[in-house]
Amino acid sequence: MEDSAAVATLLWDQWLPAGVRGLIGAALPAGEKDGRALAVWLAGVHDIGKATPAFACQVPLLADAMRDRGLEMRSREAFGPDRRLAPHGLAGQVLLAEWLEERHGWAPSATGQFTVAVGGHHGLPPEHGQIKALHDHEELLRTPGPGSRLWKDTQTELLDACAAHFGVEDRLAAWATVKLPQPVQVLLTALVIVADWIASNPDLFPYFPQAAAHGHDERLARAWRGLDLPEPWRPVEPAEDTDELFATRFGLPAGAKPRPVQEAAMSLAREMETPGLMIVEAPMGEGKTEAAFAVAEVFGARSGAGGVFFALPTMATGNAMFPRLLDWLKKLPSVDGKRHTVHLAHSKAALNEDFAGLMAHGRVAAVDLDGDGDGDRDRDGDGAATTRSRRDADRQAGPELVAHAWLRGHKKAMLASFVAGTVDQLLFAGLKSRHLALRHLAVAGKVVVIDEAHAYDTYMSEYLDRVLSWLGAYRVPVIVLSATLPAARRRELVAAYAGSRDAATSGSLLADDAASTAYPLLTAVAPGGTPLVRRPTASARSTDVQVERLADDVDLLADRLDAELTDGGCALVVRNTVKRVLETARALRARFGDAAVTVAHSCFVDLDRAAKDSVLLARFGPPGKATDRPAGRHIVVASQVAEQSLDVDFDLLVSDLCPVDLLLQRMGRLHRHQRGADQNDRPPRLRAARCLVTGADWEADVPVPVRGSVAVYGRYALLRSAAVLLPHLEGGPQRPVRLPADISALVQGAYGDGPVGPAHWDQALKDAREQFDAHRTDQAERAAVFRLGEVGRPGRPLFGWVAAGVGDVDDTRTGRAQVRDSRESLEVVVVQRRADGTLATLPWLPPDRRGRPRGGVELPTDASPTAFAGRTAASCGLRLPLQFSYAETMDRAIAELEQLYIRNWQGKDSPWLSDQLILALDEDCQTRLAGFTLRYSPDDGLEVTRDPRD
Repeated sequence: MEDSAAVATLLWDQWLPAGVRGLIGAALPAGEKDGRALAVWLAGVHDIGKATPAFACQVPLLADAMRDRGLEMRSREAFGPDRRLAPHGLAGQVLLAEWLEERHGWAPSATGQFTVAVGGHHGLPPEHGQIKALHDHEELLRTPGPGSRLWKDTQTELLDACAAHFGVEDRLAAWATVKLPQPVQVLLTALVIVADWIASNPDLFPYFPQAAAHGHDERLARAWRGLDLPEPWRPVEPAEDTDELFATRFGLPAGAKPRPVQEAAMSLAREMETPGLMIVEAPMGEGKTEAAFAVAEVFGARSGAGGVFFALPTMATGNAMFPRLLDWLKKLPSVDGKRHTVHLAHSKAALNEDFAGLMAHGRVAAVDLDGDGDGDRDRDGDGAATTRSRRDADRQAGPELVAHAWLRGHKKAMLASFVAGTVDQLLFAGLKSRHLALRHLAVAGKVVVIDEAHAYDTYMSEYLDRVLSWLGAYRVPVIVLSATLPAARRRELVAAYAGSRDAATSGSLLADDAASTAYPLLTAVAPGGTPLVRRPTASARSTDVQVERLADDVDLLADRLDAELTDGGCALVVRNTVKRVLETARALRARFGDAAVTVAHSCFVDLDRAAKDSVLLARFGPPGKATDRPAGRHIVVASQVAEQSLDVDFDLLVSDLCPVDLLLQRMGRLHRHQRGADQNDRPPRLRAARCLVTGADWEADVPVPVRGSVAVYGRYALLRSAAVLLPHLEGGPQRPVRLPADISALVQGAYGDGPVGPAHWDQALKDAREQFDAHRTDQAERAAVFRLGEVGRPGRPLFGWVAAGVGDVDDTRTGRAQVRDSRESLEVVVVQRRADGTLATLPWLPPDRRGRPRGGVELPTDASPTAFAGRTAASCGLRLPLQFSYAETMDRAIAELEQLYIRNWQGKDSPWLSDQLILALDEDCQTRLAGFTLRYSPDDGLEVTRDPRD
């Protein structure tokens, strides 16, 4: 108890962000002084429930010693299953509430908001039914009969001693009338959990008798030194003007200036007295990411944030953002010369080489109480042990960024100061799950940036809106980035964060049509405040894109590309399904040859997917960076992976019909960069930007999208997209889509409720709308099942806060399925079985950064693979496509995959491959699985066809 309280003191003083301390202190009469005292006291008494018969009976030897002193209790066997009614957290909550009422005169209604931190310190705040059940079994708290009084006196004496020792005796009267906001209750619970976990670590706090010869202060100092937990970010508001700030943070070339959107974002951030939500809507390539980093400095300094979390839609975009986050951190004056924790938050982060390189610098040292005090040794080094003094000597000038060992694992990782990862990690804060308080503590101390906000469907938006409402209650600054948002969605985000539906329509926010169609657009609101709107001008860059229909026929497509690329040039063909990508690529290769066609989609193993992205950037990236742009004609056939994050530039775009905001994203890859004056470095036929829209029967009375597109996006979104594009499709070169000027009008038209399209489309649109509404209602209802409740009124205890939840959750395929409306997917590790039956990594894998060969590395089955071999194999993870997500097929696939169970690949000796499903391809890179034939190549990825023999 004393160790936990002492750790809580250090956490409060040296680790907790200023904004979190301020929020807790604001709820108490003496401010942060009270907050510190309350946190320390709750950590000190959190295990009082162990002073009960239900807990003490578990170790007979110790129980007998207590009985010898009059503390009678039944045996564990005699209690039977009733003992489960008194877990020590719940028991401690009940005892503490009784003590506050009986010894300090608190009203029963006032105790729960404080005691729930004790009851919930194992991750689940008690429910009302559990509390009542324990009250009905008082024998679990105190043995009936003569010994009951002694139990009661012992519990009271312990609590009296804690109140005196931790300095709260004279504060309890003042706290009796406090109404703690629920966010404060969550933060206190989380702080108790963290203090308990640290104090319970035997490597840091050795058990007796080793610790007996050392005083408490010495044990605490050595433990804290061994933990070596870096302090939070302490941002300083930048004194530079916007021009100077962007030049120093982002390396702008001499004479370059920030774009108007970036200047407006910084101006608005500095104008806001209280940081809050800022939504930045601007075209692709306008520097929204850099604007977010710059605004985060201002918001962080004004809010007392201790870090930044950058949430992105996919693992690939998270991986791409991580080095940008590190580069930004290295240029922050507030970080220079300091040590901070960083984390890449997704399930395959350990395979990322940028992140893996930081993991070696964040080890926890085991405490040697009998050493000289400066030789705490790394407990998981890969060679000679490293002392703390040597680590200090090795630190270089500038920031030291570490992936701290104690902050690993799905429950603690988000507590790192700076995090880039998938948006799932943020949405998990809205999912009723065990140890949810830790996720809330993690985001409550940061500036949160949400990228690609237009990419989230109704199901995910239900979680996002609920999370935003809690972030607003925590007064967490949030920056939302989007190419553009429907006006209704913008209002929903503002209302969720501000905590009032009135906020979405009050003040200047979208009160007029000009605001809803203005573009670029900045929208900001403080918690509970009135929204602000800014309409910066777009940068001077603009592109006119001619759009036209193209019949959905691969031979016709090949003919058209042959004509368009007659003088060379690079075309991007975007399909809505992987199946269509592969079918199209096969036809185009037959016409243009294998070397002229590149394939990109999501069904590549991880290493091949990363290599594919690198090749695309090298060949089609910005001028000056792309060193290998094809001299002749070249065609990239891609799925939706081409929509996000990759800075690639093509001369011609062909796209399946898709929702209009996504089509605009795809258009952002067309003439993205200037290539000569008036694009004169492009082939003559391709100097005007053109987008050919296919994937639909355009000859029908109402366009009929292909089945795969309907399955992905729904018919309603596709028809409305076609409807708003119709004037451009029929207007020819005289009616191009003007980027960025037309972006907002197209998006608002497609996602609004007003009529669109010809009159004879009305019935088709009505029928599609009914299906869309039913689907959206179904999504909202299913999302609500495990979604966290709204922020309750101040003083209302968190009892039942995560009742009927999902238990433990993490960034696995099962966890992600909770916050995304997707079927549970099946992930495998792909290896190759040679002719002699041995297993090896895939033969074409490139060397790692140290030049070590990764292709064809042997994977022994009679022993555990080396760490290098295991990591290489694990880097070839692959998510199987939708065919394997149906229950019967998935069960059959798992049963077949589990036939390749290799005992030596399980357990701690093989951490990279333990518990993984292994998909072994033959020497031709083929196999059969669950009635399907699977073919894989580094050029085309995975192709799945129905096995005719099944």
